[in-house]
Amino acid sequence: MKNILIVGTGGVGGSIAGFLALDGHNVTCIARGEHLKSILDNGLHLKSDLKGEHFLNVKACTAEEYNDKADIIFVCVKGYSLDDSIKSVIEKAAKEDTLVVPILNVYGTGTKISNMVPEVTVLDGCIYIVGFVSGKGEITQMGKIFRLVFGARKEAPVEMSRLEEIQSMLVHAGIKADLSDNINRDTFVKWAFISAMACTGAYHEVTMGALQHEGEERDTFIGLSRESAQIAEKCGIIFKEDPIKYNLMVIGKLDPESTASMQKDIAKGHQSEIKGLLFDMIELGEKYDIDMPTYRKVLKKFS
Repeated sequence: MKNILIVGTGGVGGSIAGFLALDGHNVTCIARGEHLKSILDNGLHLKSDLKGEHFLNVKACTAEEYNDKADIIFVCVKGYSLDDSIKSVIEKAAKEDTLVVPILNVYGTGTKISNMVPEVTVLDGCIYIVGFVSGKGEITQMGKIFRLVFGARKEAPVEMSRLEEIQSMLVHAGIKADLSDNINRDTFVKWAFISAMACTGAYHEVTMGALQHEGEERDTFIGLSRESAQIAEKCGIIFKEDPIKYNLMVIGKLDPESTASMQKDIAKGHQSEIKGLLFDMIELGEKYDIDMPTYRKVLKKFS
């Protein structure tokens, strides 16, 4: 049985850990503080619309305490947490054939982590899920969407059978796992979607239900989606389908009461991913001289 390490046991990492643990896999969660203490005392509390409610006996520790070797490392931290502590835990946990799968909301994380740990094989990935920490040691997964897209970066090819093994493991655990033939494109698609979703929700201070029918909020979401699609075109990224129709389709499948994690963090006064989801998108647009009136409208509220 493979050793699976989850670095960052928030909504995304906790949901992946919970589904894999339910399927009998050997999972270790990296967490901290009261969240970690509750997992150690009571197990990982998963409340899932897809799997029901469970208390799962998973191994958990801080990054500093982890002293095992992992076969697969899922990196599920927020974009602003890609620092030396992540570098050190990957270096410590990785062996010759370890595969690292970054699952972050921001773009280019596979390359960034690979530059931090060049001796380790790093893939890239993204996820479509509404998942969040709903209490100490407690993860809530809302709705029927739990889709993980991953693949090898063009500059770091990996044997297909190794990728298919991860895909099979995830699918068997109940996670829709798609093996990408162009992970740079697919991570940009996800970045563009979550940027539009999070920025719209935070700007208008609404749940996703407001984006699911005609109105000012939906118009903002469409404007942001259109502008990020123009950036993609300048980057040479070709979408498989119309990006606006795709984003609206995904929004339509979300729980109407859901919100993006960036929006939750801003509302609580916590550190958020606003740099990666708003400022970095605008910076890239400026690089290509893209007119971005909708993004700039949002920027005025947060600058």
